[in-house]
Amino acid sequence: LKEKTEDLKRERWLAEDLLHQMLPKTVAKQLRKCQKVEAENYDQVTIFFSDIVGFTSIAASCTPLQVVEMLNNLYVCFDSRIESYDVYKVETIGDAYMVASGLPERNGTKHADEIAKMSLDLVAAVHQVVIPHTPTGRLQLRAGIHTGPCVAGVVGYKMPRYCLFGDTVNTASRMESTSLPQKIHISSATYEALLTDDAYEIELRGEIEVKGKGKMKTYWLLGNKNYSVQN
Repeated sequence: LKEKTEDLKRERWLAEDLLHQMLPKTVAKQLRKCQKVEAENYDQVTIFFSDIVGFTSIAASCTPLQVVEMLNNLYVCFDSRIESYDVYKVETIGDAYMVASGLPERNGTKHADEIAKMSLDLVAAVHQVVIPHTPTGRLQLRAGIHTGPCVAGVVGYKMPRYCLFGDTVNTASRMESTSLPQKIHISSATYEALLTDDAYEIELRGEIEVKGKGKMKTYWLLGNKNYSVQN
């Protein structure tokens, strides 16, 4: 009976761990109790989007199994690195990777700093992931960051997802889509949030036309003066 109890505890821990990989712990706890998860408003969060440069053409020259292997290697690499930061991985869709800080647990004014350090780490880490059919080739990342308010909530019943809504999400996505290979494109709001401790090397990109937003003054995040990226 003792052995069976221990086996049951271990299986329950594995199931809970898997659930917490897909949903925040606080949300998972409410769902297990069959409670309604209310949407929550966050005054300030920082959101990161990235995708792989030229992914469509890379995938076209790979077999389906190679595409799966490549993306799995990429996400295992990224997932292991973001554990070092106070961030929450929202989702992955194809080659797109979305991470936020400041939710579901609020962290004061730390969210921009945590995402900035993480993004520098991921841009460096992507060079470790090989393209299956060209072992000498390496993937390149295009990244974008924006800071602002958003609403977070659980959507769906059969396969519930923790989703973010609001203009901040759209703007962060636009920062990514207008970025360049191996560059981290940040908005003025994120730039101002990172100015507080004067720890970052940031370069003005200038005013660019952003779809649905008009002209925006944006910046390149180049590095951190006090922080070295993991090798």
